[in-house]
Amino acid sequence: MKNIWLTASGGPFRDFSQEQLEKVTVDMALKHPTWSMGPKITVDSASLMNKGLEVIEAHHLFGVDYDHIQVLVQRESVIHSMVELMDGAFIAHLGTADMRIPIQYALTYPERLHSPVPVLDFASQGRIHFEKPDYNRFPALELAYEAGKTGGTMPAVMNGANEVAVQAFLDGKIAFVRMADLVAGVMARHNTAANPSLEQILQADAWAREVCGELF
Repeated sequence: MKNIWLTASGGPFRDFSQEQLEKVTVDMALKHPTWSMGPKITVDSASLMNKGLEVIEAHHLFGVDYDHIQVLVQRESVIHSMVELMDGAFIAHLGTADMRIPIQYALTYPERLHSPVPVLDFASQGRIHFEKPDYNRFPALELAYEAGKTGGTMPAVMNGANEVAVQAFLDGKIAFVRMADLVAGVMARHNTAANPSLEQILQADAWAREVCGELF
């Protein structure tokens, strides 16, 4: 295998300018174009932090170096992930954009059972689009790569800070674009433990949440 490709819808603000992102409201962030999810995950999708967390997950689940885990915006959410092989061939996972499919598979693994989800109709789908993620407008994705490559307690710190920042946004205390700034600020203050115990990871998470709460 050469690369793992993780696809993202891009969220509701994929075409927003930086100026428009600065005016995003909670109601706007919760209107996802293709997926129906809870508030926290929906906001993470809007900021692309969800994809950053998936990058870290893929690294640990499959033992793949971060340089070989790529993110691609696939607007229609038809292709959910791909594996790029050494010979240039790709194997893609396609399906209807419905969270019941992965939830069911998680519960019934390794079996594939009948699902109530409508079957993907390729004829009516028409076209699918691909584009690179914009790290300038959506810095959370780059922060996740940074945290993953740093390793140790840093991913826990990033995640803890992000959870506090997302809740602050949902509560109307901070702007949408402020979330990544807060996470970056907490990460910059953290002294990473390279080979942490579970206790150290939990302590790092608690520390990150406390520090993030002090920054806004």
